[in-house]
Amino acid sequence: MGSSDLEMTRGIENNFDDFGKNLKVLPANDQIKELQTILRDRNTTRSDFKFYGDRLIRLVIEESLNQLPFTDCKVITPTGATYEGLKYRSGNCGVSIVRSGEAMEQGLRDCCRSIRIGKILVESDIETHEAKVVYARFPDDISKRQVLLMYPIMSTGNTVIQAVNVLKEHGVQEECIILSNLFCTPLAAKTITKAFPKVKF
Repeated sequence: MGSSDLEMTRGIENNFDDFGKNLKVLPANDQIKELQTILRDRNTTRSDFKFYGDRLIRLVIEESLNQLPFTDCKVITPTGATYEGLKYRSGNCGVSIVRSGEAMEQGLRDCCRSIRIGKILVESDIETHEAKVVYARFPDDISKRQVLLMYPIMSTGNTVIQAVNVLKEHGVQEECIILSNLFCTPLAAKTITKAFPKVKF
């Protein structure tokens, strides 16, 4: 990301209202800035890039999980007391956009041990740059699930648009899709939020 991109990013931080209420951005605290600094440093080693990239992915996944619906529940503690807590509603799954989205799968599995994960492969035409889906594999009952769609880097949003369209063709409600993303341009954010205003991003 170059300096002009950074200025555009600062602009997006000041105009979140332009992107609708479903766009959630991790707070730009010192930890997030440190992780982004390491990832953007050309002197970062491959092993460090992977380690700190996984840390940032984990933070994004955890915030994505906060967007899932919860239900009230009561449990009995080891002391015999009743604790009024929360649990996820049943029927959550992940879908990664191959190949870069697969980098986020382990972070999701670390947070949700037995979650099912589907895949979508979207390829762009070399000449027209038009994106098209060439492969999709989902749980059979995906239309009844909340879907965490994983795609770490977006420049235009075209790939995600195709992926969301395929999910909708399989019966997934727009409001049941949560897009987990690490880096995107303001153009991509506007494209996604305009095309799918009910998708949580």
